[in-house]
Amino acid sequence: MTRYGMVIGLKPETEQKYKEYHAAVWPGVLATISKCNIRNYSIFLRNHTLYAYFEYHGTNYAADMARMAEDKTTQEWWAIMEPMQSPDPNRKQGEWWSPMEEVFHLD
Repeated sequence: MTRYGMVIGLKPETEQKYKEYHAAVWPGVLATISKCNIRNYSIFLRNHTLYAYFEYHGTNYAADMARMAEDKTTQEWWAIMEPMQSPDPNRKQGEWWSPMEEVFHLD
């Protein structure tokens, strides 16, 4: 299992709508997340910044993320979510959410 932390901005005027969508995430999106070996997934919000944490339980992260990106329902969800988000202008090419470095962990 590999732990991931990701960060992205949230446009202030979209905060309430973003929360409403995430209070009732579409079942198809949740199913795809699970099929792609993501577990223990949380998104936190502070000062218009979203912090995501999840655990990856698969063996090929790139392949699972590609499979997620190919899912029609997930694409529709992302089409709604992405305009609400504000990615880091210094992110690497191809990134939307920016990965964070884990500097401490305690089980």
